[in-house]
Amino acid sequence: MSAFYCARAFSPPERFRPAAKPGENIYTLMRSSVQTKPGENIYTLMLSYQTRSKRETSRREREAHKPGSTLLMRNPDVTKAPFTKSEQLLELDDHDFTMRPGFGGAAIPVGVDVQLESLDTISEVDMDFTITLYLRHYWKDERLSFPSNTNQSMTFDGRLVKKIWVPDTFFVHSKRSFIHDTTTENVMLRVYPDGKVLYSLRVTVTAMCNMDLSHFPLDTQTCSLEIESYAYTDDDLMLYWKRGNKSLQTDEKISLSQFLIQEFHTTTKLAFYSSTGWYNRLYINFTLRRHIFFFLLQTYFPATLMVMLSWVSFWIDRRAVPARVPLGITTVLTMSTIITGVNASMPRVSYIKAVDIYLWVSFVFVFLSVIEYAAVNYLSTVQERKIQSSRQLPCSCGMTHPGQMMMMSSSYSDMDMMTTGNYGMSELNGDKQEQFLVNLVLDNEQGTQRPAVTSKSSLLIDTHAIDTHAIDKYSRVIFPGAYSLFNIIYWSIYLQ
Repeated sequence: MSAFYCARAFSPPERFRPAAKPGENIYTLMRSSVQTKPGENIYTLMLSYQTRSKRETSRREREAHKPGSTLLMRNPDVTKAPFTKSEQLLELDDHDFTMRPGFGGAAIPVGVDVQLESLDTISEVDMDFTITLYLRHYWKDERLSFPSNTNQSMTFDGRLVKKIWVPDTFFVHSKRSFIHDTTTENVMLRVYPDGKVLYSLRVTVTAMCNMDLSHFPLDTQTCSLEIESYAYTDDDLMLYWKRGNKSLQTDEKISLSQFLIQEFHTTTKLAFYSSTGWYNRLYINFTLRRHIFFFLLQTYFPATLMVMLSWVSFWIDRRAVPARVPLGITTVLTMSTIITGVNASMPRVSYIKAVDIYLWVSFVFVFLSVIEYAAVNYLSTVQERKIQSSRQLPCSCGMTHPGQMMMMSSSYSDMDMMTTGNYGMSELNGDKQEQFLVNLVLDNEQGTQRPAVTSKSSLLIDTHAIDTHAIDKYSRVIFPGAYSLFNIIYWSIYLQ
């Protein structure tokens, strides 16, 4: 039995051991592979076999290191070498990471800093903005401490995050948000030997921004991105900016086509919920001022030109109806199109915006220019009809003496106009009717002096006689002056 154990202890490696045939045991194999001499026993045979195996191994190693050797040596498999797993080093199985660090004690402080990557879009219609940022958390969890002689940290990806405790921060008033996952999930976890943890992730957030558009497009908007813990109140978790206002880092290349970024700053406040309590809330505030040049080209200049174009009708003759009417209608329709286009890209707010005031006042000026021509045309038509009716007066019938004409005028001054007309027409009949009313309107081209008339008809004509040409003359000054005054007041108020 002792010989059998010795044979197993000194058995050669498998790669140098001859192949055993069925029915052969260790003794038969030894005796067949090694020639024995007289007097040698099994122990001597096994020792000699072990010596030969070592010599053979040494010879093969020397041949493998020779230049040009075709014998290849197998390298050790490093994947089968013993090593320590991260879970074993951090002792993840020995702790309950569903509980926050220091549970039952003081609130755990969690520092936060943010690096803005881009400010993508700002929508007035949806009242929101989209921003991409790197959100980093700093805290200390002694359960994750590990021994290290070099004090080097260990960095992990998002797979380890699911096995430990991390702050449950979220974005208040966010509509959509997601963590980038190309090519892998953009999450980084760095653990230091003393248990300090850095947790970083790359996030894109679309959050709500309550905009006041009463000064649009001459407005300045202030939007906020709010960060808060979802489950832990200020008794369990204290969120704070790690380096104060320097905790917010921005890229100098961040720019917007429609806004000028004036300022970024951070604040901290407490938020109260009636059913859960008080929570720490971090604010990222940024102030944006809108670029006005785009709206000057697309809205203000076209509206101003339409108003000025409507003034051209004041220099066109009042009898040129086909010229003045289409001009007024065209300017009115163009202003309506501009107003519709501006409101189509704006939210349906219940208050008046600055651009609405300018456009509607311009529309009123264009509309008044059309009304002005309508008034001129109407008054001119009425005046011409009165003149034509006044020219249909009776002849003097031989009364060439001025005294007779004055007597006739005074005699009819006490009579009603309609009565006089009926009287004159009732006495005469036939093709040659003559009217007995005195001609009160004399032709200026004949150079005759207008006689003094005291009849009711003459007073009626003189009282309502309006110079329609003067209306156009006054409009050429009043309309531009009033519109210029409006522009001075408008821009002085909204450019402050």
